[in-house]
Amino acid sequence: MRRILRDLPGPDLEAQTKVVARQTELTKPPGSLGRLEELAEWLAAWQGRAQPRIERPRIAVFAGTHGVARRGVSAYPPEVTQQMVKNFLSGGAAINQLAGTIDADLRIYELDTGHPTEDFTQVPAMSEARAANAMAYGMMAAEPGIDVLCLGEMGIANTTAAATLCAALFGGSGADWAGPGTGVQGAVLENKIAVIDEALARHRDVIAAHDPLTLLATVGGEELAAIAGAIVAARMGHIPVLLDGYACTAAAAVLFAADRRALDHCKVAHRSAEPGHARLLDKIVQRPLLDMDMRLGEASGAALVVPILKAACACHNGMATFAEAGVSGKA
Repeated sequence: MRRILRDLPGPDLEAQTKVVARQTELTKPPGSLGRLEELAEWLAAWQGRAQPRIERPRIAVFAGTHGVARRGVSAYPPEVTQQMVKNFLSGGAAINQLAGTIDADLRIYELDTGHPTEDFTQVPAMSEARAANAMAYGMMAAEPGIDVLCLGEMGIANTTAAATLCAALFGGSGADWAGPGTGVQGAVLENKIAVIDEALARHRDVIAAHDPLTLLATVGGEELAAIAGAIVAARMGHIPVLLDGYACTAAAAVLFAADRRALDHCKVAHRSAEPGHARLLDKIVQRPLLDMDMRLGEASGAALVVPILKAACACHNGMATFAEAGVSGKA
C-alpha cells in the first residue's frame, strides 16, 4: 500500500479544462452556480470526461467490531453492530431508504464481525496483516463503471477509534477529539475520553514514529481500514469519492497524513454533529458540502449529496450556451 500511495494517478486536466471553458459560455453570469460549477469540474477531472455524469452511484457501507467497545464507550452494546448488518440486509435502515430514493446501488461489506479487534488501550487493535487484509477487502468496492463511490461505516465504538486515530495522526488529547457518538454524555463521555487518553499513552512510541498506516492498525478498526482501501482503489480506477461523517473521514485522514494529494478525488459530503469532525476537516483541508446536524454514519450524509452531483452534471451538460440560445453575453 505504501508503494501504491507513492504512485497515485492525477486528475484528467484536459477534461477539467474543457469543463472550465464551457462554464464561461453557458447562459448565466460567471460563477453564479457556485459550488455546482466546482463539482462539475471535480467530477470531470476524476471521471476523465468533459461531460461528467452520475448514472451509476454506489454506496458502500463497511461494518466492523471493536474490542475497545467492551470499555463502555458507547450507548449501545457491541452486538448491535452485527444486528445492524442484518437490518441493512433486510432493508430496514436509514441508508436503505436513502439508497432507494436516489436509485443507488447499496452494498454492505461485513468484515470479521464475529472476531472484534483487540482493545487498543492494551495492545494494537490489529496486526499489520489484519489491517492490510481489511484494506484489500475494501478495495473490492471500487468496481469499474461506477460514477461515484459513497463511503460509510457501521461499528459500535468506531467514534472512539476515530477520535483516537485523529489524535494519533494530528496531536491532541481525548477531550480534543471525542464527542457523544451514539449519544453518550456525562460520566460515560468522561470514560470515553479517558479510554482514548489511555490508548494514546500506551502507544506513544508508535505515535512518535509518525507512520499513518501503522497507526491505522494500532488504534483503528477493520471497517476504517477497508474505507482507506476503497479510497485508494477508487483513485486507481478514476472514481470520485464522497466521504460520509466523522469515522469515515478519520479513515480517509490516514491517507492524507501519508500523502496530501491522496484525497484530491474525494469530497466530504457533510459536517457531522460530532465536534471532532470540524477539527478534522480543518486538518485535511476539506470544506463539506452539507451541514445537516447528522451523526448517524452508514453513508447517510454521502447519499444525500448524490442528487446535488446529478444537478451539477445536468446544469453543465444541459444548459445552452449564449450562442445556442441567442442570448447576448457579458458586455
